[in-house]
Amino acid sequence: MNTLNMARKKKGKSPNQQLAQAIIDQYQPQSVEDMQDALKDIFGPMFEALLQGEMNSHLGYSNNERGEKGTANRRNGYTKKTLKTTAGDVPIQVPRDREGTFEPVVVPKRKRDVSAIQDKVLSMYAKGMSQRDIAETIEDIYGLEISHETISEITDRVLEQLEEWQNRPLKKFYTFLFVDCLYVTIRKDYETKNCAVCVILGYDADGQKDILGLWLSESESKHQWMQIFDEIKSRGVEDVLYILSVIQSNMCQTKTIKSLQLS
Repeated sequence: MNTLNMARKKKGKSPNQQLAQAIIDQYQPQSVEDMQDALKDIFGPMFEALLQGEMNSHLGYSNNERGEKGTANRRNGYTKKTLKTTAGDVPIQVPRDREGTFEPVVVPKRKRDVSAIQDKVLSMYAKGMSQRDIAETIEDIYGLEISHETISEITDRVLEQLEEWQNRPLKKFYTFLFVDCLYVTIRKDYETKNCAVCVILGYDADGQKDILGLWLSESESKHQWMQIFDEIKSRGVEDVLYILSVIQSNMCQTKTIKSLQLS
């Protein structure tokens, strides 16, 4: 007898409670650990975007630029590297050039620990960051080590990555949505602020995890969450069985995305 059938036969629980317990038993979600693991997966593409921006500046042209180049130096594949964050190891691909003159700045050679800047990198994924905010964050990450022209080149490459990730279509159905709120210190509007980053981790019917999005806010509120739910609906989500609030450990049933409620 499968897990769902066993749960339905348990006495003393409503059908909704039985179904919720069955899903937990089947997928065995560990909310905080799963959230950290899923967040770790989005670090890699952002660090790679930063490195691609550095390489564009180093060579003087982007990787999809056609026509005559101002240098004979060319891209020459990638080197694998594993970064260390507080959420765990993150594998990335570091671009190389033929002449071997490219020296990465954001992750220098022989350096692996990026935990000191991971919050800044994470914050750039959050909707609510303007292009100016992102450029300021990149400048904050690099300090005075690179020129304004290089900052601009890196920002352009990062914005491409962000637009693709933030607007990607989502699945129609999720068994669970884990919602959480992280607090990070970032540069915004020329000031250093402690801001809330709202996070949604989705679990599909096959048990696959995915960060649906991150949203920047001055503080966490129910109104903010309902705006977020409206957005993920517009990106394709139609049905969700349960929401699990990581902070409050509250679980609430829903039939469609329109009726999502936070307790």
